[in-house]
Amino acid sequence: MPLARPARRHRRALTAAAAAAALLPAVGVLPQAHAAQAPDGGSPAAPAAADRQGAYRAAAERYGVPEEVLLAVSYLESRWDTHAGLPSTDAGYGPMHLTDAPAALASLPRQAGDGAGDPRGDDARPFTAAAPVPAVPAAVPARLRTAERAAALTGLPAQTLRTDPAANIAGGAALLADLQRGLHRAPSADPADWYGAVAGYAGDDDPAAAGRFADDVYDVLRSGAARTTDDGQPVALAATRVRAVGTPAHSDPRTECPHDLGCAWLPAPYQQLSDNPTDYGNHDVADRPATEHVDYIVVHDTEASWDTTLKLVQDPSYLGWHYSVRSADGQVDQHIATKDIGWHAGNWDVNARSVGIEHEGFLAAGGTWYTEAMYRSSARLVRYLAHRYDIPLDRQHVLGHDNVPGPTAATTAGMHLDPGPYWDWAHYFALLGRPLHPTAGPRSGLVEILPDYAANRPAYTGCTAPGEPCPPQGSSAVTLHTAPADDAPLVTDIGRSANPATDDVYDMGARASTGQRYAVAGRQGDWTAVWYLGQRAWFHDPADRPAEVPVRGDVVTPRAGLADIPVYGRAYPEAGAYPAGVPVQPVSPLKYRLPAGQSYAVGGSFPGQYTWSTTFDPSTHRVVTGTTRYYQIQFGHRIAFVKADDVDLVRLRDAG
Repeated sequence: MPLARPARRHRRALTAAAAAAALLPAVGVLPQAHAAQAPDGGSPAAPAAADRQGAYRAAAERYGVPEEVLLAVSYLESRWDTHAGLPSTDAGYGPMHLTDAPAALASLPRQAGDGAGDPRGDDARPFTAAAPVPAVPAAVPARLRTAERAAALTGLPAQTLRTDPAANIAGGAALLADLQRGLHRAPSADPADWYGAVAGYAGDDDPAAAGRFADDVYDVLRSGAARTTDDGQPVALAATRVRAVGTPAHSDPRTECPHDLGCAWLPAPYQQLSDNPTDYGNHDVADRPATEHVDYIVVHDTEASWDTTLKLVQDPSYLGWHYSVRSADGQVDQHIATKDIGWHAGNWDVNARSVGIEHEGFLAAGGTWYTEAMYRSSARLVRYLAHRYDIPLDRQHVLGHDNVPGPTAATTAGMHLDPGPYWDWAHYFALLGRPLHPTAGPRSGLVEILPDYAANRPAYTGCTAPGEPCPPQGSSAVTLHTAPADDAPLVTDIGRSANPATDDVYDMGARASTGQRYAVAGRQGDWTAVWYLGQRAWFHDPADRPAEVPVRGDVVTPRAGLADIPVYGRAYPEAGAYPAGVPVQPVSPLKYRLPAGQSYAVGGSFPGQYTWSTTFDPSTHRVVTGTTRYYQIQFGHRIAFVKADDVDLVRLRDAG
């Protein structure tokens, strides 16, 4: 997450000017065209439709756009959801993602950051530079005011286009028709004839990126889709035979991407910044996987616009991550070769063994949402990387930044929280081709968190102002209590605070997220308890709306005879493993203890390893591998590590 600041004073709120700058330059340009009217010559108006499917049909008929094209464009923008009238991360509203930056900015008085830690996370070479506050654009560009254009085309107020689904769909249809006229093409019933207009709807100045967006829309057309929207409306798009159109996207040959994803190469600079060889940025040159395994993919959100994100990653004194994914159309830029180590996760052990992917967006500000185009591009990239590096596609290896532990007790409270509780992990894993599902019978002692995203709407506060209720919306996280009751206190994460966690959206001390696995610690009525941070934590889990599924797997428990054992935020080797010239790095435990009688899900086992990389010259770097083995566990909301010698491994294989 690029906008992290090392100083605590930057943690909560940017200025209003910085908030504007973070949001404004986010969407590509929508070409201006002639004012539109309905093909029948009547005055434009929202379609009168009793249901969402009917709204698409009515808008398509009124503006002469093939219904299947309208449905496919809308699916790639929003999956047909309304998001309760809330803006996306790039100021888009409603099923058709009509952009209205002035309205979005007015709804985002709290532009909060999510942590203040060191993104490099290495005691031997701390990172100290702060990110610059971006300048505010002089005016809101047209690409962020497509709702205004749709209002002129339909005669409907912008507020209605933002909040009324049928009006929003009519506005999107009017924009597509207007784009078709602007290309001097007549309306047509053949979806293939609308390729240029669909590419224009992406709003991108780059023809290759616009074409890739259109290609994805036509992939949706060919495959079809069906789902129930976030407000309970069934919508379906039948698979449609459509002739090949456009030129397939091709990734820059310098990138490590699927060849047809259309990735661009925008390198992060590796530069020495002064005569001091330790003063360099913004990543480390390495030779992975020959020197270190790549075990993780870390999913971030940027807390910044696309333009700001790209400026930051090109600053040699700032941070470096491997890829960025744009919200508006799913464009992917690569910045660092995957053999090299990015500075992104706040934990040097995780950085040395991971690839970092930033996604344009905000974890909570105003209740913003992530677009389908971004989810799909990201999933294609992650599938490619997982295959290339043999990374298991599960939540023990595909981590959110909010799942990365603090490397030491002192750093835990400052660790980041993105992509946050509104990232749809279940949908993401379905796109990865690894949908989450039960793998054991009801007697299994291990569960995987899996609430119904749309129906699971925790009552968070603080999206727009501290203490103010967040807009209700789907979430991938469940809330954890000290007892099986809604009014019981939330559990306490002593690594973050000595007090119980709160319902603030930026306080994840009492949350378990979709795909994370925990050992069952008890059941009572509609409640299930799991072992979490050394304590029993309860979440609501009724039989008619379960929040988990039983799974098979391994757990660890303290070795017989031990009252409790330490828990670590990094898996470093023992002192005897370090060669001359490489200072021994402390194996320092976190504040937590893992008590006897408790069990925690295992995510892997490996020897301790440390990468000594403190100077600009990579020939001085060393990788130290020890004989001490560690288990990765799901300890709280974040992963953690325990020494294999401290635990007993238990295999839970109940299929009953």
